[in-house]
Amino acid sequence: MESIAWNQMYRSMHGPDEKRVFSGATARRILSFARPHRRKLIGFVVLSIVTSALAVATPVLAGRVVNAIVAGDQESVIVWLASAIAVLAVLDAALGLWSRWLSAGIGEGLILNLRTAVFDHVQRMPIAFFSRTRTGALVSRLNNDVIGAQRAFSTTLSGVVGNLVTLTLTLVVMLGISWQVTLLALVLLPVFVIPARRMGRRLAGIQREAADHNAAMGNQMTERFSAPGATLVKLFGRPEQESAEFAARASRVAQIGVRTAMVQTTFVTALTLVSAIAIAVVYGVGGLAALRGSLDAGDVVALSLLLTRLYAPLTALASARVDVMSALVSFERVFEVLDLEPLITDRPGAGGLPDGPVAVELDDVRFSYPSADKVSLASLEAVAVLDTRGGEEVLHGVSLRAEPGQVVALVGSSGAGKSTVAQLISRLYDVDSGAVRLGGVDVRDLTADAIRGAIGMVTQDGHLFHDTIRGNLLLARPEASVEEVWDALRRARLDDLVAALPDGLDTVVGERGYRLSGGERQRLTIARLLLKQPRVVILDEATASLDSTSEAAVQAALAEALAGRTALVIAHRLSTIRAADQIAVVEAGQIVERGTHAQLVVAGGRYEELYRTQFADDTSGGTSGDTSGATTDDTGVERGNLPSGRVS
Repeated sequence: MESIAWNQMYRSMHGPDEKRVFSGATARRILSFARPHRRKLIGFVVLSIVTSALAVATPVLAGRVVNAIVAGDQESVIVWLASAIAVLAVLDAALGLWSRWLSAGIGEGLILNLRTAVFDHVQRMPIAFFSRTRTGALVSRLNNDVIGAQRAFSTTLSGVVGNLVTLTLTLVVMLGISWQVTLLALVLLPVFVIPARRMGRRLAGIQREAADHNAAMGNQMTERFSAPGATLVKLFGRPEQESAEFAARASRVAQIGVRTAMVQTTFVTALTLVSAIAIAVVYGVGGLAALRGSLDAGDVVALSLLLTRLYAPLTALASARVDVMSALVSFERVFEVLDLEPLITDRPGAGGLPDGPVAVELDDVRFSYPSADKVSLASLEAVAVLDTRGGEEVLHGVSLRAEPGQVVALVGSSGAGKSTVAQLISRLYDVDSGAVRLGGVDVRDLTADAIRGAIGMVTQDGHLFHDTIRGNLLLARPEASVEEVWDALRRARLDDLVAALPDGLDTVVGERGYRLSGGERQRLTIARLLLKQPRVVILDEATASLDSTSEAAVQAALAEALAGRTALVIAHRLSTIRAADQIAVVEAGQIVERGTHAQLVVAGGRYEELYRTQFADDTSGGTSGDTSGATTDDTGVERGNLPSGRVS
């Protein structure tokens, strides 16, 4: 009875908003996920009914044993009744194991289906979705909400069916034994149920406060315990204040925990007392009736045992709506994610790229980043209402062409739209009008696999997974041999370093690759690109954050990556893109100038202004007339020196 009280309180505290209404469409979608498990579900329900019937039969047999003893029946009768109780116990245990096997199969199968459906769907979401969404909230959908949805079939369904059967049979048997004692026991039921619901709602408030504090502590730990976060705190933060804030939240959670424990214990103790009084009433009233001859002694024992079978299902059914609503809320939260439409999908009939070198072309491209309501959910961003901003055009009729094997550089102010162009070529977004073509084919007519296979990209913050060097490299080409992996490392000027590591290719690089230096990390991303062997290379500020020594090594590796490939190079500094076949100056979402370095300097436009300003501020001694490439940039390559790997 005590466990029933705890369960009742928990459900009242953690149940969803009872005013929430769910549509028939939600129910149909839930059934669609349950359909593959329908045979197990039917067997599970049948076993729940049989188990409930056995739970009622045992107290009845126990009462008959007492009556047989009192009546002085033959020993064989008592032995038969005791044996029947033992057989029912064995049968109940066997059915319990069978039921648990079915329950586990249904539950785990449902979790598998839901998780894979959500994971696969999220994989298809655009980059804008990930830039807005809290990772923790998204992971919660894959864990907590999926498990909550699973309980609808593995626990709630059997609980409702089993409790209904148990309650019906118990009431029928108890009323048949003594309707007076049964009604007297039912009078005490409100004393059991009503306080649980009221107390649960009272405790829900302080539990939510504790959850908020726990969430804040979790966010603080997640941010501060990551390598970049810990570095930031050590360099600019105030550790004492950080500790004080954390301690204050933890202290409040501890206080709430003590208060909650005392209230819960008081409540459960009171309800346990009520149930004990109810049993005492049955023994008292039933015992008097037995002495007067209106009730058998065995019937008194049976009634007291059946009383627990009566209170348990009644209390559980009183909370059944909370259980069902909780499961439906979990399903809806999962369906919310599944209902987000991916912005980038393969068209019917999409194909691959023709063999050979690939030209890259942008034809009168106009583009606006999607608004939040198209790519995100308020619940995943932890906001009440999604940001309605968005839809403002950031590229205005951009046209550009890189012939096969050419290097085209994009320069201009920050925010001018250079990286947006790179994202459109990679089809991380789709244009609003115009077209992006690879090898003369609109990227919207290519499959995602074809685009991934043709394009390799290196960004300023080359990301690495918390995996081995081998695992991070094989992400580009899983079928690559060990010799090919080492060849890519050699060409990225990283083979000696990896060979010197104790675990070699099996060295774990740490979260985001932070066990490696910036230059090593960037060269590893270049090795990944070299292993992939793409036909088009995009370099987006690939060495902007490196020191001069690391930059020189990375630029030498980039020379290998660019050789013989169509390349789009995005740069802020101009000293190393002078030998590009074409330089396009992007300002305010438009190409305002284009030509070679020499042509643009002579023209005296925006490029000449940027170039002159940059070298006037250059502390390395370079001048606007310098052609030695002493001042290095993050992405430019001196084309004439590609064979030697020198990047100027």
